[in-house]
Amino acid sequence: MQKTQTHTVIGGGVRSQSLAIDVAARSASNQSRHMEEQVLERRRERRLEEREKVNCHGDHQPLSRIAIHKTVFALHENARVKASPTVLGLKGQNTEWVTVKFNSPNPSVDDWIAVFSPAKFNASSCPAEYSSVHTPLLCSAPIKYQYANYTSPDYKHTGKGLLNLQLINQRSDFSFALFSGGLSNPKLVAVSNTVVFANPKPPVYPRLAQGKIWNEMTVTWTSGYGIDEAEPFVEWGQKGGDKVRSPAGTMTFDRNSLCGAPASTLGWRDPGFIHTSFLKELWPNTKYVYKLGHKLSDGSYIWSQEYHFRSSPYPGQNSLQRIVVFGDMGKDEADGSNEYNNFQHGALNTTAQLIQDLKNIDIVFHIGDLAYANGYLSQWDQFTAQVEPIASTVPYMVASGNHERDWPNSGSFYRTLDSGGECGVLAQTMYSTDYGMFHFCIADTEHDWREGTEQYKFIEHCLASVDRQKQPWLIFLAHRVLGYSSGSFYVDEGSFAEPMGRESLQKLWQKYKVDIAIYGHVHNYERTCPVYENICTSDEKHSYKGSLNGTIHVVAGGGGAGLAEFGSVKTKWSLVKDYDYGFVKLTAFDHSNLLFEYKKSRDGKVYDSFRISRDYRDILACTIDSCSSTTLAS
Repeated sequence: MQKTQTHTVIGGGVRSQSLAIDVAARSASNQSRHMEEQVLERRRERRLEEREKVNCHGDHQPLSRIAIHKTVFALHENARVKASPTVLGLKGQNTEWVTVKFNSPNPSVDDWIAVFSPAKFNASSCPAEYSSVHTPLLCSAPIKYQYANYTSPDYKHTGKGLLNLQLINQRSDFSFALFSGGLSNPKLVAVSNTVVFANPKPPVYPRLAQGKIWNEMTVTWTSGYGIDEAEPFVEWGQKGGDKVRSPAGTMTFDRNSLCGAPASTLGWRDPGFIHTSFLKELWPNTKYVYKLGHKLSDGSYIWSQEYHFRSSPYPGQNSLQRIVVFGDMGKDEADGSNEYNNFQHGALNTTAQLIQDLKNIDIVFHIGDLAYANGYLSQWDQFTAQVEPIASTVPYMVASGNHERDWPNSGSFYRTLDSGGECGVLAQTMYSTDYGMFHFCIADTEHDWREGTEQYKFIEHCLASVDRQKQPWLIFLAHRVLGYSSGSFYVDEGSFAEPMGRESLQKLWQKYKVDIAIYGHVHNYERTCPVYENICTSDEKHSYKGSLNGTIHVVAGGGGAGLAEFGSVKTKWSLVKDYDYGFVKLTAFDHSNLLFEYKKSRDGKVYDSFRISRDYRDILACTIDSCSSTTLAS
């Protein structure tokens, strides 16, 4: 049986599980299961065809709108593009603004400015295997773009324009190009001078994650230094105390690691080197400081700035614990570039709200559809830079989404093109993790979760292993909706969730008394009553006391990507719906009191909430299908 080891590059350090992906091998021996697979596959294909018409997944990545392969070289001697300053980061900054001035003798409203990195993007620098694909050929898509008249409304008449664009340190130089012909028929008119960071290779964009056990924190970061150039490490310790150095492992990948275009062709960009260090034997709820370091071969050092984090509470620790959960955020550009169809406007708002309230957040779960790079690898740097203020300070835990994993014939449960050829190389996870009084089970919905699969066994083991006396708050997280949603594409097919999601998992949620299940994928907010088998187990809406007798299901997919409509069908189990950007926050005050809040990204205010108050004996009490039947003899 073919297997793949799950891992994550963006989050780093979460607990890995071996995940079987050869579904056909498992089902071939069972005739009825094989027929079930065929029926399910037909349903999936029909549903995905209809959903693609509505969602246009490929168009969600703004760079996919550019027909780079159709580029015509039309360099004009009287056209100019000039960028300044030419050297960035002279004071160690990894984010800088550049002024781009340009002029064209034949201006048009369709003219646009592209940012390329590396600066040399013509056919002469392409790998030989791609040189015959198109003539002429640009080696890569730009990392961002903006229309020439964005801040120069008279450009069409004067032929002169100016843009202020934000660049981040991405291990290479930059150039700026003026194109005419719009995005669909690009004609290269002029190319600028080169811009470079003073040191394009430093350690950048650290992201924390909980390690394999509660008192371990992992630090993952990116740099331009391979192991033959420098030794990576983290220098860390309690604030004001002695510091120690923990070495880091180093990895990277190449085009051959990816599954298809655009990730392996015009979307490819060298990812640099990804380093992960494990900080172990942390004292609970204690503030630590850390710096990323590289010792060069000549004995000198390259350092990052100093960061800090608070270590996790031990499992069962009775302290204030605050958890944020959302999905489907993506990235957005502070300079307004790369915008398409109002997509991901909410991403910067969500990020800003979390940064503003970071002192009141202990851990973040981003449950799938992280960067929406969709095969344009430069966007992963952009995303990690966007979330750095959060991810460098609190654990930033991730889950696999369709835009990280799905690709035909790659082992995905779904055979769409949503990952743009990345097929889980940059982020793929399923894991369990403890945080004080919480126990989290995070599934990978892009692999089979149904009864009898390896993932189903993992989920049951995760739910069964928690000690509810120490960790009373049991939370299930996944990207796609395996529970309940009134999203239009689910309603139209009459499933209200992924096919066979509830059918396989609801008996586990009920048996092990999962309090809350939270999903992304549907880009809106929705909360159900405590529910089991489509029936509300409580009439209460905001203040639950004692046993829930079911599980509250929440869709929190409004992190930033384009919003999704609700279907017209009304259901008894749906209590609250909101067509807006937002995130949810769980606050455990102690072993008996939990507060749930839904906050909007635009203002950070609470728009929906409920409380759960109970004693340990309430968790022990049997509900429908939660305890095995007994007889007088037993």
